[in-house]
Amino acid sequence: MEERPDGLPDEGDDRKRTGRIKDFAYEKTPKKLKNATDLQVRFRTGFVYVALSVLCILISDWTTLVLLVATAGITAGEFYYMLRSDAKLPNEMLGIIAAMLYPVSVFFLGLNGALFVSLALLLALIMWYVFWMRARVPDVGVSFFGAAYCGMLLSGLMIIRTSLPQPWGGVLALCIFLSVWANDSFAYLVGSKIGKHKLAPRTSPKKSWEGFFAGLVGSAAFWCVMTLIPGVTMSIPQAIVFGLISGLMGVLGDLAESRIKRNSGFKDSGTIMPGHGGLLDRCDSLFLVAVTSAILLVGGGCIPYVG
Repeated sequence: MEERPDGLPDEGDDRKRTGRIKDFAYEKTPKKLKNATDLQVRFRTGFVYVALSVLCILISDWTTLVLLVATAGITAGEFYYMLRSDAKLPNEMLGIIAAMLYPVSVFFLGLNGALFVSLALLLALIMWYVFWMRARVPDVGVSFFGAAYCGMLLSGLMIIRTSLPQPWGGVLALCIFLSVWANDSFAYLVGSKIGKHKLAPRTSPKKSWEGFFAGLVGSAAFWCVMTLIPGVTMSIPQAIVFGLISGLMGVLGDLAESRIKRNSGFKDSGTIMPGHGGLLDRCDSLFLVAVTSAILLVGGGCIPYVG
């Protein structure tokens, strides 16, 4: 692969390679699946993603861990790819490894595990900064932020999943996912129909206040469902408040990723999910919701903390 004068891979070569991969995949696609409409492609991709997520969450703690590790690694890679186009030089290798280690460390060591990974990552980045003369302080910050954003925040789901015995820990974690999906779905359906007042026109022009409030209702509804799960001690009023807070965090996470894409000049964070974009586009709301939910449930005495 040719390199630009600054040492970075040539973007034209990346596009050519991506095009060859797409052409190869299209040739191997059965005829009945070719020439699908955008809606059909979006539905098929979404169905596979949802089905895989639900199965991994419900089967066991270990399959949930695999799902979170894979999600952290892929989304971190997409994050760093976008930031490179924004004239940043993050240490992708250290960042992706740390992002994937966060859920693993929390699974085995609890919150102390996240502290150990953070310390190890910080020390490794300091050494990289000292011995690699092209690295700048913003590059160190971006490298650390990407790992914490995609890995550490997501680890909140590991705390929730392991807090209750099988199968209720999985059901509780799944409800967190469902609350995020309900937030997004309600906001899209209502916003696309009656949305007239822009929520954040400069960051995400399609979002409306009408959709925002509808999304909060969807989030609160699934938090109320959580009160029925054995082992969860939470009243309906408490669930509504926690659901609203969780919904707010989901919107904030969505807007944060939209701001990252806008600053980097990207429409989608990647192409791994045809019809949807990148995995980061699908998980942007989940990151803040995961850690916020863990704090609310454990701090509110709703679930036991297994550290």
